[in-house]
Amino acid sequence: MLTDVLRRFNRTYTQRIGVLDDSFLGTGRPLAVSRLLFEVGETPGTTVRALRDRLDLDSGQLSRMLRRLEADGLVTTVPDETDRRRRLVRLTPTGQDAYDDLEHRSERRAVELVAPLTGRQQERLADALRTADILVRAATVRLEEVASDAPVAREATRRYFAELDARLPAGFDPGGPDAPEPGATYVIATSGGEPVAYGGIRPVLDDGTAEIKRMWVHGDWRGAGLGGRMLRHLEALAAGQGHRRVVLDTNGTLLEAIAMYERAGYTRIARYNDNPYAEAFFEKPL
Repeated sequence: MLTDVLRRFNRTYTQRIGVLDDSFLGTGRPLAVSRLLFEVGETPGTTVRALRDRLDLDSGQLSRMLRRLEADGLVTTVPDETDRRRRLVRLTPTGQDAYDDLEHRSERRAVELVAPLTGRQQERLADALRTADILVRAATVRLEEVASDAPVAREATRRYFAELDARLPAGFDPGGPDAPEPGATYVIATSGGEPVAYGGIRPVLDDGTAEIKRMWVHGDWRGAGLGGRMLRHLEALAAGQGHRRVVLDTNGTLLEAIAMYERAGYTRIARYNDNPYAEAFFEKPL
């Protein structure tokens, strides 16, 4: 079973990379604190809130780990001059040296782990790990209802519009600012605090029909099933609100989206709106 394989891999991997040691890779720091140091080094000038979201830590745990790094002289935490409500976390010069040392130790350990494998075996392992990484991340992203004017929703909408503009033959013009949509519900999927998928539903007809809007998945996450998961989530929301049918439209250029809708049981119908960019129209009973 999948869970058996996953648990066996976790036991093997955590033993091999030194997670069980109090001093991760001989740094004198446990894995959790080293992971935080790495995150601060990877994103200079990051905020406490961003670290909490990316690492999925509660405020108390993150504060304790930051105090450990501050006590060791590796990071500083200061108010953001542009927004005093935010706190910025930066590496000190000593912290930069510690980050570079951690990177060196991590790379050396990775090389040692795969050294006994042939070149072909290393390629197989790399492919398998890439697949496992994206699928595990897709399975663990958060799906949350969000206001369409929330910052993370605006960012997802911006990326959605930018992709349409790049992919549609004649480009895409969203027009003016979004108008309020009575009864609309939007859902965001985030990973590490960043939007990776987005979509919404809104009632459109008096016959119990809801329309699925702005289905978007980050390009790096395509092929991991996240689009299908978002679609099923939106369908369940529509059914929970009493709708008996969902409809949607899309552009004929978006072949992978059309294929996903057809696999999910959607059938083509006649045009039901005046969207100038829509060329294919679908429905699905709930």
